[in-house]
Amino acid sequence: MVVIDDEGTRVRQPVPHGNIGMSTAWRITDKVPGRTMEFRRRTLDRGAAIGLHPIAHDEVYHVVSGEGDVTSDGVTRRVGAGTTVYLYDGAVVGIAQRGTKPLALIVSYPLAAEQGRD
Repeated sequence: MVVIDDEGTRVRQPVPHGNIGMSTAWRITDKVPGRTMEFRRRTLDRGAAIGLHPIAHDEVYHVVSGEGDVTSDGVTRRVGAGTTVYLYDGAVVGIAQRGTKPLALIVSYPLAAEQGRD
């Protein structure tokens, strides 16, 4: 078992996949030894977006607060607090903050075999 203090994982950084604005990331599982999955929080500032990018695994976005437009393979849907989006391996995906409040997400996905346990 590994217990993680989220605040010790907090990083201020440009949003991945295009550097469209700024975000705060909590890279929660980054230092877990032998891990096989990614689990992190990310809050996108107003106007920020995780740009469109192909994924090579299934991925889950859970919206904690705020609103955003999530896109998968050219289809865009508005999402808000309490909404979970399941994205499929091979899709081209992204999510953009909308409205007046920052968009807070939980993001999770499996790691490639070479990144996980030996």
